[in-house]
Amino acid sequence: MTVARLLNTTIRVVIFGGTVLLGLTPTMVTAVDFAHEVVPLLKKHCGECHTGDARQGGFSMNTRDDLLAGGDSGTPGLVAGDASKSELIARITSDDPDYRMPTEGDPLPPEAIAVFKNWIDSQAQWEPGFAFVRTTWEPPLRLRPVTLPPASEGRTNPVDRIIDAVWATQGIAQPPQCDDRTFIRRVSLDLIGLLPDPARVDAYVADSRPEKRTLLVRELLSEKEKLAYAEHWMTFWNDLLRNDYAGTGFITGGRRQISGWLHSALVENKPFDAFVRELIAPDQESRGFIDGIVWRGTVNASQTVPIQFAQNVGQTFLGINLKCASCHDSFVDRWTLKQTYDLAAITSAEPLELHRCEKATGQQATPGWMFEELGQVDPAAKPARRLEQLAALITHPDNGWLSRNLVNRLWARLMGRGIVHPVDALRLAPWNEDLLDMLAADLVANRWDVKHVLETICTSEAYAAATPAVPGSMQTVKHVFRGPLPRRMTAEQFTDALWQLTGTAPEKADAKVTRTATPDMAQPMVRASLVKATPLMAALGRPNRDQIVTSRPSDLTTLEAIQLANDAPLADEFSRGSTMILAEHGPGADAITSWIFGAALARKPTPGEAAAARDLLGTSPSQESVADLLWAIVMLPEFQLVR
Repeated sequence: MTVARLLNTTIRVVIFGGTVLLGLTPTMVTAVDFAHEVVPLLKKHCGECHTGDARQGGFSMNTRDDLLAGGDSGTPGLVAGDASKSELIARITSDDPDYRMPTEGDPLPPEAIAVFKNWIDSQAQWEPGFAFVRTTWEPPLRLRPVTLPPASEGRTNPVDRIIDAVWATQGIAQPPQCDDRTFIRRVSLDLIGLLPDPARVDAYVADSRPEKRTLLVRELLSEKEKLAYAEHWMTFWNDLLRNDYAGTGFITGGRRQISGWLHSALVENKPFDAFVRELIAPDQESRGFIDGIVWRGTVNASQTVPIQFAQNVGQTFLGINLKCASCHDSFVDRWTLKQTYDLAAITSAEPLELHRCEKATGQQATPGWMFEELGQVDPAAKPARRLEQLAALITHPDNGWLSRNLVNRLWARLMGRGIVHPVDALRLAPWNEDLLDMLAADLVANRWDVKHVLETICTSEAYAAATPAVPGSMQTVKHVFRGPLPRRMTAEQFTDALWQLTGTAPEKADAKVTRTATPDMAQPMVRASLVKATPLMAALGRPNRDQIVTSRPSDLTTLEAIQLANDAPLADEFSRGSTMILAEHGPGADAITSWIFGAALARKPTPGEAAAARDLLGTSPSQESVADLLWAIVMLPEFQLVR
């Protein structure tokens, strides 16, 4: 074990079995508002020559991929994270009239150059779904009937029948299946958010039944595991429904939990259409979602509680981004300022006047929603009645946006990338429209049973395929599905796994929920999804949920590395856990090593790993040496990835 210093903070760097577990490259970035700062500058100074059909020098700025690709010179237009190496910056700062952009007119002012530099240095973030040339594709309101291709080689799952036909057309060989140990760890983390017990892993591996993977999926989704399932998926829905236990609005009473309602809904597997109706036309237990945050002081016109309602409903349930259209007609897609205000007016007891870029327009909103083909709310009705009407319209079986949006989010959670990517841009073309509509129709046909969709996906051969060694890029020009991508554990999965290994879960939840013990677990472990965020969880990507969050960061950050190396509660958990492990699995180094590898990675150590562990533990393992081995295993990418 060696020690390095960074930013006056001690960072532990462990070399275990020849693998460097932790390395850091610190960067300082400044947040830039893409829609309101970057887009107007690109339009004004670059649009005439490099957007739409214009590609001067072979260089287009229509999409982020176009910018990254660059032009005829072969040089990338920008290098995300490093403005100093980006051709865009070189050209707008050049004194050479033959090289400088724009080629005509005055050079860009310093403040515009500063915006571009900060934007690129902060990874050149791009609004999901935005393009200077708007997409010509939009999903039809109603789901399309899908005819399944014939089954290939006995692969009858509808997911496989569609994907196998795609692979055959593209000339792609079916990928190999993952091994049993990988599968049980993957599906356990995906469906109930917990590491599988080593004894359960061994029994599963020894099981010779050909249908054992299907049986395992059904077991994890069964009544027996309903509490574990619910408390794992609390994380997914807390992010989407802006539900938390502390933060903005709670102190002033301008925000409330929906934790009890949400927990019960997941435990009982409430049909998704009823789930949505109870959130949009709520009772006191579920109304925290639509109420938004009553902010202290004055906020801008695009963040009032009714506008937050429109944004949250559109994003969470329809995959529609109305944030840009809350200030002006959207830069991102076809949604207009009036559509946002009309949706917001459904919940407002007072008339709403449209404000464009903070200026009153004198135009009043009319309560209504975007898809009149299915019907419309009565603008003369009271807000509570309008909400009931909206809830019925959104959950109408013919509203394909609702069902597509959910199955796309579930697919992204299980496979690492949505059928439509990004998941908040449902107007972008999916990589396979039949797969999207088949899963959506299957959800509706099976009475909106979310567990049924999860079972369909997780029992497919596509889900069980082996993953690549490292996560693939999310910024590919054209996505080609070859199986699930490895995914980082969420902050809550990581924390739960750590508590499983060390027996250090807290005794009490912060969420206001009723937890019923299962027959085989008298006192279920309190889950990370039920407690307030710790500094380590925040560093690992758990959001504060002041806004809807639909995707968490996937890249290692300096803050995360610092917290993993120096977090005092984490060190205490390793120390307390090592005492438990010594008592239950010691004193021999090999027995301790075997248990830790089995519990953490669902496999046995290789001979090289076993030897490295013996060197670390010593001939007489101590509390400190066991804690160091725990730390080393938990820092492994193999531990922190769902593969």
